[in-house]
Amino acid sequence: MRRRVGPGAALGAIAAVGAASAVWGIGIERHLYTVRHHTVRVLEPGAAPVRILHLSDMHLAPWQARRRAWISHLASLRPDLVVDTGDHFGHADSLPAIRSALGSFDGTAGVYVHGSNDLWSPKPRNPLRYFRGPSKAPHQVPPLDTEGLDAFLAGELGWSNLDNASDTIEVRGTRIRFIGTDDPHLKLDDFDALDSSIEVQPVADITIGVTHAPYRRVLDGFIDRGAGLILAGHTHGGQVRLPFFGALVSNCDLPVKQARGLSSWAQGGRTVPLNVSAGLGHSIYAPVRFCCRPEVSLITLAARAEG
Repeated sequence: MRRRVGPGAALGAIAAVGAASAVWGIGIERHLYTVRHHTVRVLEPGAAPVRILHLSDMHLAPWQARRRAWISHLASLRPDLVVDTGDHFGHADSLPAIRSALGSFDGTAGVYVHGSNDLWSPKPRNPLRYFRGPSKAPHQVPPLDTEGLDAFLAGELGWSNLDNASDTIEVRGTRIRFIGTDDPHLKLDDFDALDSSIEVQPVADITIGVTHAPYRRVLDGFIDRGAGLILAGHTHGGQVRLPFFGALVSNCDLPVKQARGLSSWAQGGRTVPLNVSAGLGHSIYAPVRFCCRPEVSLITLAARAEG
């Protein structure tokens, strides 16, 4: 005789699955840091490969020693340069932890932009509100030590601040022009200021667009200005993803299917690679990742085939 499963048993099974998922997402997966490897063929034929470490969304808090140590160890990958797409702070007192995590990159060329959590302290949010669209700009929260962050990243490490600015760096014989914006999520992107900066830059072999939040207007603007590759963060890869489905939200107007990883973006008859890092952290008020391991990207820029 087949035994019937009552509603109580079914609810119990659902509760057990939910509890196990919470334990995994909160207690385990958010600590499973990984390096994603990508190769994009965007350099001139015959050019030497260039290895870029794409860091994003550290959201580092003072007590997160495991994350801090893992980030510091990434210098052993010996990238040719670092592209840092913002959101360093996870707490107002995080600057010493950020310095400890990134200090191992002293001597490695780099560029960076700000995210909202480089300007304003994190605050509790109702996660269900993300389904109604991108989160709102913060208000009535204390500012962060942005000046101290810049003094470290630009002043000590020598990285270039690309907030609505550009810079050209020669790496392994390739001149790379970087163009960037301040955080589009806070509507701080300013292409007029960027264009003024681009005008004084020398001719380059490739242009790379760098921004924190991959809003469509910014991706389009980068391609219009000649970008052959775009790097961004902000989305956390959705942070909570469903098996066989993927991200539920991107926290911007980027299609959710592109909330993590290497894809492409088309504008004005051109299609270029787009890498959106799922990032390393999360808000201290939402300490969970599910089907979305914290990550950095090691991107090898390789030469196109001749002809």
